Amino acid sequence: MSGAPVEPGVRVGVLALQGDFEAHVRMLGEVGADAVEVRVPGDLLGLDALVIPGGESTTMTLGMDREGLANPIRDFHASGRPILGTCAGMILLGREHLGILDIDTRRNAFGRQVRSFETDLDLGLDGGPVRALFIRAPWVEEAGPGVEILAEVDGHGVAVREGVVTALAFHPEIEGDGRIHRLLVEQAAMAKAGASSS
Repeated sequence: MSGAPVEPGVRVGVLALQGDFEAHVRMLGEVGADAVEVRVPGDLLGLDALVIPGGESTTMTLGMDREGLANPIRDFHASGRPILGTCAGMILLGREHLGILDIDTRRNAFGRQVRSFETDLDLGLDGGPVRALFIRAPWVEEAGPGVEILAEVDGHGVAVREGVVTALAFHPEIEGDGRIHRLLVEQAAMAKAGASSS
């Protein structure tokens, strides 16, 4: 992945019902995307990619139910636009919630907040390993055959990809390493170009 400017005009939404959405908005802006907050279904219109951030998964689920966002997010995924889920976002993308990723997760798998930790993970990105911060993080308990495990900690998947959907158990928006957000924006630009040429 290069450090060149991303395709101009890429709009990325960040689910902003609860959690650390503001850090994602800042990071997306730093890598050249037009980042917007998503609170209601209409906010998904015109977006090229979506981030589902960390937070408290039960509270976020209640917010999605209240605003009627679950099916519009599923439709967004079905349209072929990329999605990034981090921490609670990984949980929400799994089978028990949105059903977008073919995974089961365990909440708070590494322990409570006092058990937070950092480690380096090789995600195959240019520039070497990513410094990953885990805070009350989930892990992948079980993954279907179409899910690629990108990284593990203690033998459990903490970064996965299925199609254009990526889920991470950690918080890339906190460490200040924009490579993951840049990759999302590049995927969005490619999907947008493909849609416009078809």
